[in-house]
Amino acid sequence: MFKLYNTLTSQIEEFRPLNPQEVRMYVCGPTVYDYAHIGNFRTFLFADLLRRYIKYKGYRIHHVMNITDVDDKIIARAVEQGKSLREYTDQYIQFFFEDFDALGAERPEEILRATEHIPEMVELIKRLGEGGHTYQSDGSVYYRIASFDKYGCLSRMNFDGNIAGASERVDADEYDKENVRDFVLWKAARPHEPSWETELGTGRPGWHIECSAMSMKALGETFDIHAGGIDLVFPHHENEIAQSEGATGKQFVRYWVHAEFLMFEGQKMSKKVGNFYTYRDLIARGHSARAIRYLLLSAPHHKQLNFTFEGLRGAESTLERLKDFKRRLIELTPQSGLTAGSTAAIAELIESSRKRFEDALDDDLNTAGALAAIHDFARETNIAMGQGAIKASDQEALLALVDRFDAVFNIFGEVEHELLDSEVQALIDERQAARKNKNFARADELREQLTRLGIILEDTKDGVRWRRK
Repeated sequence: MFKLYNTLTSQIEEFRPLNPQEVRMYVCGPTVYDYAHIGNFRTFLFADLLRRYIKYKGYRIHHVMNITDVDDKIIARAVEQGKSLREYTDQYIQFFFEDFDALGAERPEEILRATEHIPEMVELIKRLGEGGHTYQSDGSVYYRIASFDKYGCLSRMNFDGNIAGASERVDADEYDKENVRDFVLWKAARPHEPSWETELGTGRPGWHIECSAMSMKALGETFDIHAGGIDLVFPHHENEIAQSEGATGKQFVRYWVHAEFLMFEGQKMSKKVGNFYTYRDLIARGHSARAIRYLLLSAPHHKQLNFTFEGLRGAESTLERLKDFKRRLIELTPQSGLTAGSTAAIAELIESSRKRFEDALDDDLNTAGALAAIHDFARETNIAMGQGAIKASDQEALLALVDRFDAVFNIFGEVEHELLDSEVQALIDERQAARKNKNFARADELREQLTRLGIILEDTKDGVRWRRK
């Protein structure tokens, strides 16, 4: 039974999707005004693990993520650099997905850019107007939060009666939690800012309306999961509920799931504070993408994680041990004493390890418990290998479980076959023959193959020399 903590109800609940075969999930994506930092990626990797475990449980998934490519910060940066909105945001979208892919995350089924969905936003604002939820001022359209009785249902903030008498308005896309004010849906055009000609007038959307319009277009007016960072609960997700349910009269999202902050030396990692690192910063310091991924997934998403370089170095060592374990298991052969058949003790180890792994993740994605199950499994299997207690069918079943673990965590990495000297020489001889026959394309392929396998070739006047990296 898979359970998730639902921010909407403040309870851990059994997860039951609307469609028993398919889960529909929306994740708030990046605002592309700069490189994403690893605090941002904690949320995206949590969402990646959530989608992977949903698939592990046998569901199909329709996962949607937005790209906010128009807001106050983006416009200010683009103007400052003398670039068009599209030119400025395209570069950071590319950088984001380079980092996203390198960190081993699976891309969502749909990735939606805000600027490509202006008509949907306009239609949603019109529906809200028809329901009496909006008013206009100086060419802009605002949401009247006093018109929505459930305002505050997600964040459970104490507004001290301010909602009923709210008359102040806020135009900024982001604002402090203290600002319980009517928020902007459509901003009137300003000089030197990008704008669109619409039935609402010339202008651009506010930040909050983007996610309501795009998520409902892609997933329907009610869907299963909405995920994001804990910092988005208020005002962004609170405003999404007001907008979406104000327009449709239906429940917007059934399970709201949030990842806690990533801390650095006891403080929230934030661009505002300046205590942040990007993925590229850490790679430049010599750390691996797998270690960054491992560290960011090592604590359950609902708990704050304190990032340290010592912790990252520990993750590197842990992953080397896991990779060595997998290599050792793969390299069991009849020549090393592997015999046919299976053993009851290994079957019991596999079943108990699988159950521990699933029980942990079923419990609100307890990644710490699931990783402990993986490490204990590796330790017990290493002992069995040392005792010569593993047979051929055991090996196949053990590797299948490693693949099952990695379908969720994606941390083991590929185990490259280490060539014997005789195998290296055979490939070099084939390359030399290809060169002699003027088949240079094949010769280049063989050289690249050897390079990927860690073999460096040096063509000298005395022939080919080779060495390992």
